[in-house]
Amino acid sequence: MSTTSVLTGARMRWALAAGAAAAAGYWWFGDKAPYPYAQCRLLDLPLPFLTSDRLDTVLEPRRGERILEVGPGTGLQSLHIAPQLGPQGRLDVLDVQSEMLDHVMRRAAEQELDNVFPTRSDARELPFEDGTFDAMYLVTALGEIPEPERVLSEAARVLAPGGRLVVGEFFDRHWIPFGRLHRLADSSGLHLQTRSGSTLAYLARFSPCAAGPGSAEPSLVGV
Repeated sequence: MSTTSVLTGARMRWALAAGAAAAAGYWWFGDKAPYPYAQCRLLDLPLPFLTSDRLDTVLEPRRGERILEVGPGTGLQSLHIAPQLGPQGRLDVLDVQSEMLDHVMRRAAEQELDNVFPTRSDARELPFEDGTFDAMYLVTALGEIPEPERVLSEAARVLAPGGRLVVGEFFDRHWIPFGRLHRLADSSGLHLQTRSGSTLAYLARFSPCAAGPGSAEPSLVGV
């Protein structure tokens, strides 16, 4: 092989590496919060370890319950959870972007789901009464909200005694490591019940501490 060929090959490898680094940099630093509606198609891609089946296992949705989803995106999880609540149940979806809520409601109408109700609001000041919900969940949403501790405190307030809060996080620019989430939850009056996954991609379930001593040691599911 000639010296010129070796140099050409090396330049190509460097060019490919530089391109990959630029793409990664764009993904990392271009990742905005809240996630822009213009890129909503990406929200329909299921993330590893945060699948609907895993969410079911940790959230345990039940017929007749009223559940709140914060940051529903385009409804990937909403359209999966709502049918499980049955005609007497209700799924509230809350987001600061009306475009996201409109998208979810269009998809819900297409599937003839009439138990999904949108609310445009800031998750740091939930417009609901104390003890309203049997469960609440956020999948890759908590890290996009400034002052996540306020969201967790609001969750503890709006959950009924014995209610469930599920937080799902996946490694990106807004990712909250599990250790930090655990500390924030403790200080917000929420105790850990179970966790599935690793710190880079996990689902964790908490319950208001006022629910009493019924929570023993937390369990780890599918770690």
